Amino acid sequence: MPNRRDMLAGALASGLLPPSIQRALALPAARTSGSVRDVRHVVILMMENRGFDHYFGTLKGVRGFGDRHPVPLESGKPVWFQSDGTREIAPYHLDTATTSALRVPGTPHSFRDAQAAWNQGKFGHWPKYKTRYAMGHYRRADLPYQFALADAFTLCDAYHCSVTTGTDPNRIVFWSGTNADPGLRGENATAGNSEPDNLRCWIKGALPEPGYTYAGSSFTWPTIPEVLEKAGVSWRIYQDPNDNWTGAMHGGLAFESFRTARPGSPLYEKGMSHWSLEHFAQDARNGALPEVSWVLPPMLMSEHPGPSSPAQGAEFTSRVLDALTENPKTWGETVLLLTFDENDGMFDHVPPPAPPSYNVDGSLAGGATVRLDGLYFSDPARAHLLAEDTISGTVRPWGLGPRVPMVVISPWSKGGWVNSQTFDHTSVGQFLEKRFGVTVPGISPWHRAVCGDLLSAFNFVSPNDPVGPHLPDAKGSASLVVQAQKRPKPEPPATPQKPSQEPGSRLSRALPYVLHAVGMVENPVLRMNFRNDGKAGAVFQVYDRLRLDRIPRRYTVEAGRTLEARWDVGDRYDLWILGPNGFVRELAGRKTDAAIEAALDYHAAQRAVDLRVIHHGDQPCKLVLESQVYAPASAKPVEVKPKGTMILRWDVSKSGNWYDLTLKAETGFVRRFAGRLETGNDSVSDPAMG
Repeated sequence: MPNRRDMLAGALASGLLPPSIQRALALPAARTSGSVRDVRHVVILMMENRGFDHYFGTLKGVRGFGDRHPVPLESGKPVWFQSDGTREIAPYHLDTATTSALRVPGTPHSFRDAQAAWNQGKFGHWPKYKTRYAMGHYRRADLPYQFALADAFTLCDAYHCSVTTGTDPNRIVFWSGTNADPGLRGENATAGNSEPDNLRCWIKGALPEPGYTYAGSSFTWPTIPEVLEKAGVSWRIYQDPNDNWTGAMHGGLAFESFRTARPGSPLYEKGMSHWSLEHFAQDARNGALPEVSWVLPPMLMSEHPGPSSPAQGAEFTSRVLDALTENPKTWGETVLLLTFDENDGMFDHVPPPAPPSYNVDGSLAGGATVRLDGLYFSDPARAHLLAEDTISGTVRPWGLGPRVPMVVISPWSKGGWVNSQTFDHTSVGQFLEKRFGVTVPGISPWHRAVCGDLLSAFNFVSPNDPVGPHLPDAKGSASLVVQAQKRPKPEPPATPQKPSQEPGSRLSRALPYVLHAVGMVENPVLRMNFRNDGKAGAVFQVYDRLRLDRIPRRYTVEAGRTLEARWDVGDRYDLWILGPNGFVRELAGRKTDAAIEAALDYHAAQRAVDLRVIHHGDQPCKLVLESQVYAPASAKPVEVKPKGTMILRWDVSKSGNWYDLTLKAETGFVRRFAGRLETGNDSVSDPAMG
C-alpha cells in the first residue's frame, strides 16, 4: 500500500492540484532552529462574517454537528433546536446546487442582538434575533476550496471572535489586543472608552485627497503596528484604502495614531497607503515581504454575506496563496493565518468560554482565579441592549464570542490537522509576541490565561512530510454568484432535523489541558473543586439541569490553580460541566450521596485513567461502571467495601486517548467522566464524534 508521501507524489505528477497548492504542499519549510524563530514572514488575512458551524459544522473530525455533548436548552432539548419565537429551527443545509445559498443575505450582528441570542450562555432564540438564515450551514460540495484548505493544513475548531458583537470591536481587538481602554481596567468599560458597536472605523472621504473623516472619539493605547514599529519589526498593510469597506476592515482607524498620521510617517506609508495585492505578489516573488503583513480584501471579495460569497472569498484567498508560493524561499519561511472577524449572526453551538455573567440580582454567576477587570461593558441607559433582554443587568461580559474559522496555512502546519486549544483574536497578537519578542500591552491577563498563542498549531521540529489532498481551482467566482442568484432562496425545512457531520477522525494536535472537576455532597451543599494541572487556563461551564432557567455558571481557572464553588443541593442535584475539547463531567444524585466520592486520575505515560471511588459509609456500596462509547458496550458491577477505596483502571490507548465512563447507583447517583487524556503527544480527534 502506498504511503502518504507516495500518494502526494502521484497527485503532483498527475497534475491534480492547482499549481499554487502543489507548491504549498510540496515545498519544504526552511528549518534552521526547529522553533518559531524559523518563521520569517507572518501574513494575516482576516475575512468577513462567517461562523464555524456555518462553514465547518459538517467537516469530519472537528467539534461540529456530531458533537456528543451539546449543551441543554431551557426546554430540555439540546442546543440544536433554536426558536424564532414561534417555531423551532434547527441548523439546515444551504444547498448551493439547487438554491441561491451561495450568496445568502447578512444577518443582524450588533452587540444587542448578539447578547440576546447568546442569552448569557443559555442560547435558545438564535433565529429570533438573527433571522432564520442564522441557522443555515454549508457542506463540502458547497465550499470545495475552504474544505480542501482544512484538509491540507490545520483548522482550529476552538478559535473564537473576541467580542460578542460586530466587525469594528473585533477588528480593534485584532489590531490592538483589546476594544476597551486598558488604562481603565479597574472599572467597567463604557461606550466612551470602548467600542460596543460599529462606529470608529467607518470613515468618509478618500485617500490621499480629500482625506478621511472619522466618527466617534479616538483611542490612544498602542496598536500592534506601533508595537512592531517601535521594536524595529518590519510590517505593512496591503490594501486599497478606498476599497476596504469604508474603513471597517482596518481596526487601526479607531486610533488617534492612525487618524493623525501624515504622508511620510511610518504609520501612513505602511498602514494608510495603497499597497495592492499586486504589490503583495511582487514583494513575495522578490523575497521582499515585511516580517508582518496584513492583507485586506476589497468588499466584493471579503466573503461577507450579502455583497460577497464563499466563492469570491475563496478566489481572493487563492490569489494570496498563489503569491506566497511563487517563490519557494518565501513560502518556506511564511505563516499565513486565515480567519474571520466575527460570525455575522450565524449560529454556533459551542458556548463561548467567557468570564462569568451577572445574575439579574447582581450576583456573579461563577468565579475566576484571575482578575476580571476590564472584561465587562456597562450600559446603564440600555442604549446597546434590547428591551426584552432582561436575563441579566446592564453589565455584560464582552466575550469571548462565537467560534469563527481559523486555518493555519504554512509549511509547518500541513497534513489536515485539527487544533482544539482555545484561541481568539488576541492569539494572533500573542503569536507575534512569541516570534518577535514584543509585548502587546492591550491583551488582558484573562485572555493571556485562557487563549493560546497558536504555537500548538505547528510542527517546527519535523515539518517536511508533504501531506495533502487535492485543492480545487477557486477562479471564476463572479460567474458562480450570477448563476446562484437565479435560483430560489434557501428555506429551513418545515420539520427541524438534527444536522449530521461527516464520520471519521482527523489528526489532532496535543493540547495543554489537564483538568479536574470533582463534586462532594456536604449537606446542605454540593462542594465543587475545579483544579487545573495543565499549562493553560481553562473555563469550566456549569449547567444546572434542574434549573435551566438560570444563567450557567462559568469558572476561569488558571494553569496550576484551584477554585472551589458550592451549590445548595436541596433534595436532588444534576450538574453538567463543560470544558475545552470535549471535557465533560456530570454529577447527579441526592443529598444522601455524602458517603460516596468519585474522581478521575490521569496516567499519561501508561495511556490510562483511574476511576477512584471512596466510600465513607458503614455498609457495602453497590455501583455499576458503564462504558458505552469507545469499546464494546459494557456495564460492570462494582462493590466498594465500607470505609474503602477502589481504583478502576481504564486503558485509553486504543481509542486515541479518549474516554467516557459513567458510575451509577440505584439511588440516582451518577458521576460521568468524558474527555481526552493528554500525553504531550499528538493524537486524533474524538473518534465517536460524527
